[in-house]
Amino acid sequence: MKTAVVLTIAVLANSVGNLLLSKGMRDYDNAAPSVGAWVLSAAHHVVTDPWMIGGVLLLIVFLSAYMTALSWADLSFVLPATAPAYILTEFLAKIFLNESISPARWGGTFLIVIGTCLVARSFVAPGEEAARQAHAAGSLSR
Repeated sequence: MKTAVVLTIAVLANSVGNLLLSKGMRDYDNAAPSVGAWVLSAAHHVVTDPWMIGGVLLLIVFLSAYMTALSWADLSFVLPATAPAYILTEFLAKIFLNESISPARWGGTFLIVIGTCLVARSFVAPGEEAARQAHAAGSLSR
C-alpha cells in the first residue's frame, strides 16, 4: 500500500511538474546571440520564472518519491508503474496548453501504459516469493 501511495505521488508530481516546465519554457524568449548567452539567459529564466520554479520543485518531489519507491521495490516494477504519468501528462497538455494530440499519439501512449500494467501485475513483494516457494515445497512433501 505504501508503495502505491508513493508511486501515485510520483506520477502526479511528474505530470504536473512537466506541465509547468513546458508552460515556463513557452514564456521564454530564446533569442540569444551565442550559446553561452543562451545558457546564462535560460538559467536566469529557470530561477526567476514562477512556472519554472514550480516545475523544478515538483520534479524534485517526483525524484524523491521515485527513489523512495526504489528502496522498497524492484526497478523492473517501479519504472513501469510510473507510466500512467504519460497519459496524465497528455490530458494536462491538451487541457492546459491546448496541445493537439493525434489519435496515433494517444494510441501509442495507451499501448505503453497497457504494457506497464502487465508488468505491474507481476509484482511480488520482497520476501513474498520465498514464502510462496516454501509453501509450495511444503505442499509437495505432504
